[in-house]
Amino acid sequence: MSAADAQAMSPAHGLQEPRATDGAVPLIVDLDHTLCRTDTMHEALIEVVAADPAAMLRLPSWLSLGKKGFKEALAARRIVDPALLPYDEDVIALITAARAEGRRVALVSASDQRQVSAVADHLGLFDEAIGTGGDGLAENLTGQAKADYLVRRFGANGFDYIGDSAADLPVWAVARQAYGVRVAAATGKAAGAQGTSLLPVGEAQVPEWRALLRACRPHQWAKNILVLLPVLTAHDLAHMPAALLGMLCFSLTASAIYIVNDLVDLASDRQHPRKRFRPFAAGQASAKSGLMLSGALLVIAALAALIFLPGAFFWTLLVYLIATSAYSFSLKRKMMVDVLALAALYTLRIVAGSAATGIVLSPWLLVFSMFLFFALATIKRQAELEDMVSRGSERTAGRNMMVGDLPILQAMSIGAAQAAVLVFALYSQDPRVQINFGSPDLLLLICPVLFFWLGRMQMLTRRGHMTDDPIVFTFRDRVGLVCGVLMLAIFVLASR
Repeated sequence: MSAADAQAMSPAHGLQEPRATDGAVPLIVDLDHTLCRTDTMHEALIEVVAADPAAMLRLPSWLSLGKKGFKEALAARRIVDPALLPYDEDVIALITAARAEGRRVALVSASDQRQVSAVADHLGLFDEAIGTGGDGLAENLTGQAKADYLVRRFGANGFDYIGDSAADLPVWAVARQAYGVRVAAATGKAAGAQGTSLLPVGEAQVPEWRALLRACRPHQWAKNILVLLPVLTAHDLAHMPAALLGMLCFSLTASAIYIVNDLVDLASDRQHPRKRFRPFAAGQASAKSGLMLSGALLVIAALAALIFLPGAFFWTLLVYLIATSAYSFSLKRKMMVDVLALAALYTLRIVAGSAATGIVLSPWLLVFSMFLFFALATIKRQAELEDMVSRGSERTAGRNMMVGDLPILQAMSIGAAQAAVLVFALYSQDPRVQINFGSPDLLLLICPVLFFWLGRMQMLTRRGHMTDDPIVFTFRDRVGLVCGVLMLAIFVLASR
């Protein structure tokens, strides 16, 4: 680096000043949903609550401080790691081109000054970074306040501005050139109505509603077929409508929890080779929209359960909600507790089927499900560890798992799977069970199919082919589907 270059380094951020160009118009860049595809304040709030749920009790006092005070209180507790944010490559390219032309580039955002400075320091693309609470500003730096600030600094039509939302309309109105990043149609029309000609930056991304639908993980609803199991084992199809509604309630609740789980896991998901493409981690859907959708799904599920199903089902659904929330915020980070919690959540679906229909569960079924679902839960964790081995990683981010745990999990899974088959064999010979079947001894034929299916799942996991929840994987696996159909056919024949 030359002496001239060294002298041009900014003391505030350690960033190199661009070469001076007479008459060069500075480029001003917004942060949230512009430079990065997410809202840093919302993510910081989620991280604070995830780390300390009791922080929710302090939110009213923070909100009473006003927008600027709220952002300061939040930033004092959490700054989103700028290295993990999903940045917009097209905006980065525009900034890089401006710097190559010798133009001054500034990051100006309504986010707290500490968050804005952290992003600027990380990227090394900005000559200055100004956020709410910075540069002696007394107001929240958004909308008209941002427009007034930039006019004071650079003059009307003295800067170009890259923004994304209706809040940027006053700024675009006083900019020399306005750039819009994935601007909504209504915002584009409003900009045109005020005489602003927006230059689009980048291509339109996947509509947010599609990203939110994907975040609901409808393919995972296959696991909730377990709610139907009491009806099937009791041969009581008259209760099938209630069981199907219970399955729907569980599916909606599960989707709500998946959304919350993804929001809590943003940091670790963004470091994962596959999970970083999830809608929230990739910035295809906002945290705000996700939380609103999650709340709506929970309300619909609760109302359906309260109005159409027995009270026992509603309380079972509530237990499921509490248990899955505890899993998302805490249990999944505790060694062995996470596996037991997963197995319990599988079994709870069967209990919910009993609560929705009033069918009394067989103790054999509960014991069988305990062993079977423990085996499947450990297979799920094995799959994650096998993936770590292939990536050369020693431990997971956000979970208490290490590669060295793999042999122990495999041994427990194999033992639980064999115990599940044994319990099913004993179940088939119980006199109280046999009176419900025309040919009860045929049930024993299910045992070798179970052995084959569970053993094959172990082999596929060991070879690195298990990329999803084991039950969901089975519905996508041709051999697994054949095993399922075969076991169901044997069950039906035994019933006659």
